Amino acid sequence: MSEYGATVAWHLKPGASFDYEHFNREHEWTFAGGEVVQASASPDYFGSGNRVSPDEAVIAATSSCHMLTFLSVAAKQGLKVLSYIDQPVGTVEKAADGQMAITRIVLRPRVVFDDGQEPDTAALDKLHATAHRNCFVANSLKAEIRIEPQ
Repeated sequence: MSEYGATVAWHLKPGASFDYEHFNREHEWTFAGGEVVQASASPDYFGSGNRVSPDEAVIAATSSCHMLTFLSVAAKQGLKVLSYIDQPVGTVEKAADGQMAITRIVLRPRVVFDDGQEPDTAALDKLHATAHRNCFVANSLKAEIRIEPQ
């Protein structure tokens, strides 16, 4: 078992208003290694567009987990990956229960293998399916997660 944590901190600035449409959504996430992420609600919810939103973080974490699991599976199979680039897209909308949720995440990984190691489409799909099945972030989400290799 592993446990992970962070400090999420927000403070009302002196003299600032605190009503729904005007309170400042900017805050910080601080991780054990000292990394600080400047975060905010998305602009759709009165946040700042130049900071990471929780929605973006979930989508990025899903992609990152899939990538790291994919790389592990490939390495165990003796395949040398030269690069892996993904541009995931998530959709926030009303779910079947009427609650707002991230309902779908589409991963679009582009993987480059060492010369002569490029798997065929079926083998690549199997690598992604294995990575998806073993990604604990994906296993923790209700959202539909699709993988569309590029």
